[in-house]
Amino acid sequence: MNMDIATVNALPYEDFVNILGNVVEKCPIITASVWAGRPFLNLTALEAAIGDFIDALPESGKEGLLRCLPDLAGRELQNGTLSRESLLEQAGVGMDALNSAEVLRMAQLNEKYKERFGFPFVICAQMSDKENILRQLSERCQNECKVERACAIKEVKKICRLRLQSLVLTDAPSNL
Repeated sequence: MNMDIATVNALPYEDFVNILGNVVEKCPIITASVWAGRPFLNLTALEAAIGDFIDALPESGKEGLLRCLPDLAGRELQNGTLSRESLLEQAGVGMDALNSAEVLRMAQLNEKYKERFGFPFVICAQMSDKENILRQLSERCQNECKVERACAIKEVKKICRLRLQSLVLTDAPSNL
């Protein structure tokens, strides 16, 4: 899509939420909440507003946000019910083309992770590869809950940044 920031700032509320509503997976309430902060000087300011909203959430809100994310190579991928963005991200690192042993390993690790933390494993797939994802999933199961929640939120912000960059031109200043 690639709109400039002036176009983003001019979007009516409904369009803003419809277009940008999945920059944080299945959490259009975040985009809806930052709409009132317009006009944004540039993409960085829009990204910062979303990040600030996420950071201001109580720990229970951050966990709720994380529970909205799909498992990597999980049921939603197999059932074809992933969001368009998640499908592109997962397919981009081959999560849609795992062999049966890899599918089983991912399912086991995803389950272990969710049992430990209460939310799905989150990693910015676009900034990784299949081998690193499997390694991180295994290693991060050892983290303390508070450390892992912070790590997962950091990954959500990376995903958000890349999703925003696919929609909004990078840092062309707005004429506020």
